Amino acid sequence: MKVDLSGTNAKKEQPRKSGASRFIEVLFGNFRDLIKLNLLFCCSALLSAAAFLLGFFGVLTAYMYLLSILAAFPIGGALAAYVFCVTKMLRDEPGYIGHDFRRKFMENFKQAAAPGMLCAAFVYAQVFLWGPLVFSDDGIDLVWLILGIVILLIFCMVVPYLFLQIAYIDLKTSQILKNSMLISFINAPRSLMGAVTAGVIWVVYFFFLPDSLFVAPLIILIGIPISLLINMMWVWPPVDKQFKIDETLREKQETLQN
Repeated sequence: MKVDLSGTNAKKEQPRKSGASRFIEVLFGNFRDLIKLNLLFCCSALLSAAAFLLGFFGVLTAYMYLLSILAAFPIGGALAAYVFCVTKMLRDEPGYIGHDFRRKFMENFKQAAAPGMLCAAFVYAQVFLWGPLVFSDDGIDLVWLILGIVILLIFCMVVPYLFLQIAYIDLKTSQILKNSMLISFINAPRSLMGAVTAGVIWVVYFFFLPDSLFVAPLIILIGIPISLLINMMWVWPPVDKQFKIDETLREKQETLQN
């Protein structure tokens, strides 16, 4: 097993804050870098999202939906690079956003391509499912509503572990998927809290649709990095504990210093 050992530094160990204070510290201490990261990620998803929106609003819907999935091939690599850079911030490791993002994207592009396309397909399917309900005056069947929420929660609980492992751990994709499901459900309270708290921004946004459409660019620009940071604060500790990533990084740094 290999872990990524880049980005270590020689700072003295200091106790890290936790909870809300840690979130505020990382958010405001790295706000500009988080926005840069998000713009890099959005660039990777731009073509796919544009094709999907054309299909959603009735322009050759079936073809555009297929095109949006095919055009999502860079999204997986971008997600792996995104979570890597955010967890570097949580580890208090210095780095250069453009360099780190590009390097991790290139390292994980092939392995992450299929998971990224599948995730894009799932997200687009959710928009097709929930979008008409938002703009419809018809009632929602309670059973289907509950089923849809459960499926969405499971997806949001498992996926962060998938891309974290792709970013850090040298394993086959099938093993990473198996690990992601196991770690997610073994740490179900943390996984669920990560999914729920990271999703609050989006629940509020969709609750106020269509009136909230005018703030969509701001939500995309700021909401995505805030949601990802919140989620990583919940799911990073189980991954680090399972694979001893921080410990390996410290040992490597001590070796380099000696």
